[in-house]
Amino acid sequence: MKPHTYRDAGVDIEAGDEAVRRIASLAKATFRSEVLGGIGAFAAFVRVPSGYHEPVLVSSTDGVGSKLKIAFLADRHDTVGIDLVAMGVNDLLVHGAEPLYFLDYIGIGKLDPARVEAIVRGVADGCRRAGCALVGGETAELPDLYAAGEYDLAGFAVGIVERDRIVDGSAVKPGDVVLGLASSGLHSNGFSLARRIVFDVLRLGLDAPLPGTGRPVGEVLLEPTRIYATAVKAVLAAVRVSAMAHITGGGLTGNVPRVLPDGCRVMLRRSAWREPPVFAALREGGHVSEPEMLRTFNLGVGYVVIVRAADAGRARQVLTAAGETAMVIGEVVAGERGVEVTR
Repeated sequence: MKPHTYRDAGVDIEAGDEAVRRIASLAKATFRSEVLGGIGAFAAFVRVPSGYHEPVLVSSTDGVGSKLKIAFLADRHDTVGIDLVAMGVNDLLVHGAEPLYFLDYIGIGKLDPARVEAIVRGVADGCRRAGCALVGGETAELPDLYAAGEYDLAGFAVGIVERDRIVDGSAVKPGDVVLGLASSGLHSNGFSLARRIVFDVLRLGLDAPLPGTGRPVGEVLLEPTRIYATAVKAVLAAVRVSAMAHITGGGLTGNVPRVLPDGCRVMLRRSAWREPPVFAALREGGHVSEPEMLRTFNLGVGYVVIVRAADAGRARQVLTAAGETAMVIGEVVAGERGVEVTR
């Protein structure tokens, strides 16, 4: 009988070693001064930055979801890593935390070093945009779990904030102004519905133009999630921020209430921001109702910042200077906790 090997069972250790060799330099290029040691140990070591009196570690974990299906179809893997970082890091920002370090997990059917390198190149790009270090991760070759050509991603973000600077929404009060930061498109939410409309209802291919966008379907759907780290750091230093929200699954109507205290209601003016054309294409192509759009997609607002009315002008100026499109999209009123959207 021929001796069996791990490779015969579908796991290639040599390919794994090659993947690690390829991605080590990508990770090292993101290191902050707080990172101790290099790549290859069983765990990563990061010291607490200097200057904190009562530091609190803030952590978040997330994935990319079924947006990965678009990457598989397009055989393009260099952008979903940015999405992975964005989904974790933007959640840290909500509470005033500075992103400190990030780890990734890649579960894949057959380990292709070039593909893993492309994925991690995107993760490293996202970490640079967020100002955090990619300190490690795990790549698991699981031939019996994933279909050929498919993989899954998970990310783990850790940030740090001074305890008395934690933003938790408790400071929100009627009269506060709601600022919205423009999204780059779908970000990483609502793709189960988006894929059904684009591929099953409209029957479009990846290279076909998405109606109203002037761009190919694949390019529009793979547009990376925006990372708001630079702008949020700037606005936190400039004004007192009452609350912030990352607009992910659940949309504006599902995420903004999470940071409101009892007795505060947000009134949003739908005409106050410009919606990227991808949303009109999905709304019209799938005959999707407005309430369903609002609770599924970000509709052009990827992040929300709530400030005192007296600080709104300064906050918007700072956010704009940091490279964001910042809009006054509503205000806080007294009432039942929640969100109401008007035209």
